[in-house]
Amino acid sequence: MSDTANAARAQVLDGIRRSLRRGPLAGPAREAVEARLAAPVRGPSVARARLPQPQKVALFCQWAETNNATVARVAPTEVAAEVSAYLARNNLPAQAAMAPSPLLDRYDWASQKMLALRRGRGEGDDQVSITGAFAGIAETGTLVTVSGPDHPVSLNLLPDTHVVVVREDDIVAGYEDVWARLRERYGKDVLPRTVNTITGPSRTGDIEQAMELGAHGPRRMHVLVVHE
Repeated sequence: MSDTANAARAQVLDGIRRSLRRGPLAGPAREAVEARLAAPVRGPSVARARLPQPQKVALFCQWAETNNATVARVAPTEVAAEVSAYLARNNLPAQAAMAPSPLLDRYDWASQKMLALRRGRGEGDDQVSITGAFAGIAETGTLVTVSGPDHPVSLNLLPDTHVVVVREDDIVAGYEDVWARLRERYGKDVLPRTVNTITGPSRTGDIEQAMELGAHGPRRMHVLVVHE
């Protein structure tokens, strides 16, 4: 974090402390805060997800389907063909906006001659997007994505159909595992601009208490769980 950003943050926090009638953060109180930031305390984990990896993957798939996503377990050589088949099964156009991610480039998209892919951010007229995932959470069937040049956030939100490719090795037990992986990947005081947790397609029950899919984002989510 830059000196300018640090100064701005300190100014905001000092203002909050003054409004709460607290003195400057110094001495033992500051040391305690710095120690907590240097070695974050791990929160509780749910017992149902503390499993060997194969069962963890199975639990993730179970919860993803419970949350209205569809799931296909595939080998790396089957990823592109499964995407094409899914689009055909749902009468969707054989074209999609795909995240410009090196992790997705490893799959044989060229084998699908009828599938047209555009790499880049999501646009308002895109019907289908294809992205990777930073992690999957077995505890709830949740996918975690992080923003960056290789994953524009608009791909998560604009198209009606979101196809997500997640490796079995990236499926973890719970949320605390995700925070640890983020710190390991990005380092101290560095995070991606956006971390999205996605549990099934967008939905709401606000209108007459009836479940409506696609309320704030994609109405369909198809998850490809890749065994590598």
